[in-house]
Amino acid sequence: MQITRVKCILTAPANIGLAVVKVETSEPGLYGVGCATFTQRLLLVRSAVEEYLNPLLVGRDPHQIEDIWQLCYQNSYWRNGPALNNALSGVDQALWDIKGKLANLPLYQLLGGKVRPAAALYRHADGLDPQEVLDNVLRLQAEGYQYIRCQMGGYGGIGKEAPQPGSYNNVAVYGGSGRRRPGHTQPGDYFDPDLYARSIPALFEFIRSKIGFATQLLHDVHERLAPIDAVRLAKALEPYRLFFLEDPLAPEDQEWFKMIRQHATTPIAMGELFTHPLEWKPLIVNQLIDFIRVHLSDIGGITPARKLATLCEAFGVRTAFHGPGDVSPVGHAANLHLDVVVPNFGIQEFSGFDAALEEVFPGCPQVHDGFLYPNEAPGLGIDIDERLAARYPLHPDLLQFRNGVGDWTQSRLPDGTLWRP
Repeated sequence: MQITRVKCILTAPANIGLAVVKVETSEPGLYGVGCATFTQRLLLVRSAVEEYLNPLLVGRDPHQIEDIWQLCYQNSYWRNGPALNNALSGVDQALWDIKGKLANLPLYQLLGGKVRPAAALYRHADGLDPQEVLDNVLRLQAEGYQYIRCQMGGYGGIGKEAPQPGSYNNVAVYGGSGRRRPGHTQPGDYFDPDLYARSIPALFEFIRSKIGFATQLLHDVHERLAPIDAVRLAKALEPYRLFFLEDPLAPEDQEWFKMIRQHATTPIAMGELFTHPLEWKPLIVNQLIDFIRVHLSDIGGITPARKLATLCEAFGVRTAFHGPGDVSPVGHAANLHLDVVVPNFGIQEFSGFDAALEEVFPGCPQVHDGFLYPNEAPGLGIDIDERLAARYPLHPDLLQFRNGVGDWTQSRLPDGTLWRP
């Protein structure tokens, strides 16, 4: 048996650009699918898959997953990075899918079998003020969710539009903050980090006063604070017993995790932007984080993720794989097969599937009372209907990530300085 073709399918059933790799074989009707979604640079991923990995892999034995992973990883000489890792992930997940189909077993059986029947999920509750956040928390509780991430006004809080370039319109950046901008500031997603940091403990005080402590609550800083302010926020949130505080620091600020550990007992989750082992290794072996929340396709797929989970187990770190809307249902299935087999599973982020996604991706895992259950179909247990996927093409704005701009990845401080998204 040989690989005969590797291709990348781009589609947007939920108006979010997704990339799915399909690995076809010489065995009639036998193929595998894998998630390769890097929404902000979809065309780079497609090019890497079809112009580089396809000619590299045609004619090779799809059984040899580890060898193929190492080959793809090293073949470009310069390695790592989200575009190359996502292309590699699509292939890797597809090969595991093929392996399961050949064995006529769901993938979790090939990874050692279940240690839990399903994965506990966390969902997002956002709002423009504490009451709206609470309303969304109560709605998710009623749907059976026991873990809920609370945000107010999105990442970094509620900002206002910047004036047009050349304007001297020094309006307040953040409602009620009184902070003013200099003239001639650039367009972007403006926010006031000081007001944001002060608003979050008050938000959790309000939520806890209404629902108590039975439901686990989480919060995502999304790197929006200077390191010392992240330390201060982690300490201020201690009374509200968060399940974890997500991405309080950027990957570039690793030395500051030691400072958080010294001053706060709020559990820390980190890793959404990681693409290189040296980004996660020091945090794990020095026990500076409590949850690893890598984006599975950004690190190269199932093969490196199962090794990462094993490393984490040795140091008491739990998994919390990234699972937003720009993870395809195929990627969610891959997350889930790992979730049910690793003993150090912590929680799974989940964004939900709408009707269009379930139509395009038959075999989507199902949610019951806040838990996601894998099905018993062979391999990943999910497929992509290419005919239906073609009904949801990526319009130019999505394909180019809003024409190469990307609003929320142009975050700015009150004085106009670019800050991490």
